[in-house]
Amino acid sequence: MPISFDTEQVNALMRTRRSTFIPQFVPGRVIPDDLIWQLLENANWAPSHKQTEPWRFTVFTGAGLVRLAEFQADLYQQTAGPAFKAAKHASLRQNPPRCSHVIAIAMKRTEPHLPEIEEIEAVACAVQNLHLTAHAYGLGGYWSSGGITYTPEAKAFFGLGADDRLLGFFQLGYVEVPSAPGQRGPVQDKTRWVRE
Repeated sequence: MPISFDTEQVNALMRTRRSTFIPQFVPGRVIPDDLIWQLLENANWAPSHKQTEPWRFTVFTGAGLVRLAEFQADLYQQTAGPAFKAAKHASLRQNPPRCSHVIAIAMKRTEPHLPEIEEIEAVACAVQNLHLTAHAYGLGGYWSSGGITYTPEAKAFFGLGADDRLLGFFQLGYVEVPSAPGQRGPVQDKTRWVRE
């Protein structure tokens, strides 16, 4: 039996979704775990080639946010070398505890014969599902790929193997200061049609 959706609401959901950053979050307000599970459940329904479902999530909240902050700040200090910046180190230590939850996003390689890019693309689809669901529930968040994301030494902390990839962190909170409306150039400028 066909399912009917309010397409105008779907369009509005996608067009009003914005990245919402930590200074815009309500300080100290914590999202209930059952709502986080809903975000993750919708992320889990993303498409993947050969149904590999390569997305992996590690959810940090409460004291876990402090543990994440300490780990990433310490690892950055150990591995940055001459590129070390004190401000970045301080940010890595201070920002996670200012969130309700931080979800580490990873790609698990289970089918080595598949092109890795297809598995990364599947994880990106999962994150889009997560972000749209957060927006639908009135939550704010953003996908950050900075900090220790591409540092090989970080993998073990997140239970990842050598062939897996850490792809960033999704910071979540209740919105106190909304993001400005977005802008996009015309899709016609980015589209080519071939009819014959």
